[in-house]
Amino acid sequence: MARVKIAYLGGGSSRAAGTMASFMHHGKEFDGSEFVLIDLDEDHLEVVRALAEKMARNEGLDITISTTTNRREGLRDVDAVLSSFRPGGFGARALDERIPLKYGVIGQETQGPGGLMMALRSINVIKGLCADLADVAPRARIFNYTNPVNIVSQAVSDYTDIPIVSFCEGPMVFPPVVAKAAGLDPEKLKANLVGVNHNCWSNEATYDGQDAFPILRERYEALKDKPTEDRNGMRALHLAVAMESIPSDYFNYYYFRDEILRELQLSAQTRSEVIMDALPDYWAHYQEQSCCDAPRLDQDRSRGGIHELELAIDAISAYYNDAPARLPFNITNTGGWLPGFEDSTVVELWGTVDGKGFHPESQKPLPHSVRGVVQQLAEYQILAAKAGWEGSPADAVRAMTANPLVPSLPVAEALYTEMARAQRAWLPERLLP
Repeated sequence: MARVKIAYLGGGSSRAAGTMASFMHHGKEFDGSEFVLIDLDEDHLEVVRALAEKMARNEGLDITISTTTNRREGLRDVDAVLSSFRPGGFGARALDERIPLKYGVIGQETQGPGGLMMALRSINVIKGLCADLADVAPRARIFNYTNPVNIVSQAVSDYTDIPIVSFCEGPMVFPPVVAKAAGLDPEKLKANLVGVNHNCWSNEATYDGQDAFPILRERYEALKDKPTEDRNGMRALHLAVAMESIPSDYFNYYYFRDEILRELQLSAQTRSEVIMDALPDYWAHYQEQSCCDAPRLDQDRSRGGIHELELAIDAISAYYNDAPARLPFNITNTGGWLPGFEDSTVVELWGTVDGKGFHPESQKPLPHSVRGVVQQLAEYQILAAKAGWEGSPADAVRAMTANPLVPSLPVAEALYTEMARAQRAWLPERLLP
């Protein structure tokens, strides 16, 4: 088994307890390793460290866990960086969600103007991380979960030589959304989703070995006029039938824009505001468990239980233990694995991870019915990466205008000005209007 030194950037986040529980669940694969938890919040770091140390001890593992608020020192001589942090916290996310609504634009964490602002904040930190790695851990690889994962990976790939791969469970969890809405067995729906992160579609789909779309169409026609509490799932099913491709349900924001915008405008709280209300109870639970001899995380009082960042953990284990695993990941399209996208574009697709690296599988093209919107979002991704790494307010406005959720240049200009001023604490000076 591998003995590696892993820095966890975001080790004091609300998801960190679940992530370390997941690492300990896989503990035999990391026995003898060292974890360095890096974050800005010393109190939260201490809670996560105490939890993780007790979990490791109870599993009989030889694992060392330390904490620091000094990112540069925490990165020294690491083999791998697990990146999963939220610059500006949920307060910044609330601004991403709230401000666009005033302009008649959907506010969302990774999509549209909110997604762009999160990208700019994330890249501002990632750029410093990369500079530190070049000095103190030049052989390190980044395993990234920091959102928007595709834009973060695009920026690091375009501007550095540091190996980075990003992860998201989307290609695994989006097909079951459609199957459940249709009243079908999710295990029998096999769909290969590719594209860019949070915006992928299927290029192949079967149900119980047959073409999935006649079956899905029959189910949609039978259900479309019946009341449902699963509006998100029914929209995704409708979209799958209309486009003949299984979608990421994030595409609901694009294809059902007006009705979702209205729902968000009428909602008393945004998603981040709901989470902020729950955070004190999460941390109370983590604190309680950190004082127990045998801590156990309650799924209902945790952000993720013991299954946080599981794909990155699987990939780290597969790479450093040379134990091949088939996983979805986000990586540059070098070799043209996904037709219709430039080699330098970060795309999401399936492949194998082993001790020699990441090996994407060659893909069929996306259907013409959906290829164009993904290509547009890929171009937006490239523009957003440039704006975040080296750009100006004009570059950021160009990126925002390129996103399909933004209706016009004047709206993009006004939105960016207000959002950048509201988030100035987390942006570099060059991006301030």
